[in-house]
Amino acid sequence: MTQSEIFNHVAERTGWNRAQVKQFFEDLADLAASEVKSGGEFVLPGFGKLVRSERKAREGRNPATGETIQIPAKTALKFRVGKAVKVAGLGGDSSTQSD
Repeated sequence: MTQSEIFNHVAERTGWNRAQVKQFFEDLADLAASEVKSGGEFVLPGFGKLVRSERKAREGRNPATGETIQIPAKTALKFRVGKAVKVAGLGGDSSTQSD
């Protein structure tokens, strides 16, 4: 789905206009960013959570030359999909699905 399709779908389901839906998603993104920055995670109930992850420095290889390089430590964001969404998206029993 495109962003426009998502906005249209939410607008139809809620009775809001597209501007209100767009503002909602912008506010949600701002809230998620500030919560992850201050607390390390942001949970969307029934959907999943956005978490901050610290990656250690490591050694890697340049695939073009094979040369060994140092990859610096950095902070990354990960989205962990909730169980209900995973089961619905993959179908079947979640105990048989691998991560």
